Amino acid sequence: MDITVIGEGAVLAEPDILRLHAGVEVRRASAAESFAAVRAAAARLSQVLGQAGIEPRDVTTVELSLGPEYEAYPKVAAYRAAQGVEVVVRDVSQADRVIDAVAGVGEEARLNGVAFELSDQAAALAEARVRAFRDAAAKAAQYAELAGRPLGRVVSVNEEHGFGPPVPMRANLMAAESGGSVQPGRQALTVRVRLGYDFA
Repeated sequence: MDITVIGEGAVLAEPDILRLHAGVEVRRASAAESFAAVRAAAARLSQVLGQAGIEPRDVTTVELSLGPEYEAYPKVAAYRAAQGVEVVVRDVSQADRVIDAVAGVGEEARLNGVAFELSDQAAALAEARVRAFRDAAAKAAQYAELAGRPLGRVVSVNEEHGFGPPVPMRANLMAAESGGSVQPGRQALTVRVRLGYDFA
């Protein structure tokens, strides 16, 4: 092997799944009151999520806590209880509707962030691989020309890939104009490939 080059290819893709982190939180004078209240609020949360079109399989409990809050240790001021869920929203256009439903639970409701992802990365990664390979091949051809030697066959291929940061997406203007406040933007799927060539 006489030439080793690295090529990079990136494809911008619009996420089609939203993961919403939400929950309920209460404070009461006793632990029993606090836990009973948070369980009741969690039941209301489950109900409104179902009414918003979320299937039970797309709701996962990720937090369940109960503990004292101190006015001045060891004096307990109240007991805090919380229950959190991760909600998978499979239709991003319905994100605002689901978020509004959570907020409608009442003063116990909490929204703790969102994350976007692609349900199927295969097609975007395939295109990124093509771009990365072509980038590496062009570099190898240039180096062979500079060295004054003909380029031979590929003898090794190594790949790495991952998500880049979200990129603002102008194509979402229509959603913004319709009143949607949650925008997925686009994510960059990047592939880096290392090619090893022999000289002919």
